[in-house]
Amino acid sequence: MQGEGFNYYRNLTVELLSSVHSYWSVGGPTLPVLVTARRQPQRRVAIREGVEVPPLKILVADDHDLVRRGVKTLLETRPGWHVCAEARNGNEAVQKCQEFKPNIAILDFNMPELNGLEAAKRILKLSLHIETLIFSVDHSNQLIRDLLSAGVRGYILKSDSDRDLVAAVEALENHRPFFAICATELMLNSKRTYSDFSQSAYNWEEPLTARELQLLQLIAEGKNSREAASTLGISTKTADTHRANLMRKLQIHSVTELVRYALRNHIVAP
Repeated sequence: MQGEGFNYYRNLTVELLSSVHSYWSVGGPTLPVLVTARRQPQRRVAIREGVEVPPLKILVADDHDLVRRGVKTLLETRPGWHVCAEARNGNEAVQKCQEFKPNIAILDFNMPELNGLEAAKRILKLSLHIETLIFSVDHSNQLIRDLLSAGVRGYILKSDSDRDLVAAVEALENHRPFFAICATELMLNSKRTYSDFSQSAYNWEEPLTARELQLLQLIAEGKNSREAASTLGISTKTADTHRANLMRKLQIHSVTELVRYALRNHIVAP
């Protein structure tokens, strides 16, 4: 990892680590108007009627080691919060959620193999009562709509993570949604609530299947049919069939157009 990308994530990590030292001295972060208000910190490990309350277990998934390290360091300054697992891609995040059963899964949106949105959908289908928090470098109205429609209850921008991350986890710990100001503005401008979005369907006339979305991401990442098939554990012929189906549904006629579609809809990072 070199150049601007390295500098971005190094600076992000520095901000996260710096917030570890400053959080308590300033009484916590100052938040913008969000979907949910910040609550006072709670001690998760406690004795109630002779029974020890278990720690809050958190999974952190991001393909950058520096970011995972910064997020883990910040979260574990909180009493009773424990990062029980880490993942480098969406598939690994889903597997580790099944294995470790965290209370909250923090997922980078732009992860290889399976992005944060698709990973969140799979995690929510596990019926393990895991809250999901997506954090992303940038945002679009369509991305926010897709997150809400999928049932994701937390969303923050990476640029604001030093300010919003702890507050978002606090909200999700209490099973309340937390969304950055950009998502709040979208709902206010469209006069729709979180429930309205979470009950809505995709805008596609014929929605793509989970497998087609996976294949779309892999193609946009530069993999050919054989490489994508190997990653997904399917035959090359099956991968070609899925590609033909998604191109038909999207009315796209070339791989170049597929890549443009994936970039435009934030399925992969530019």
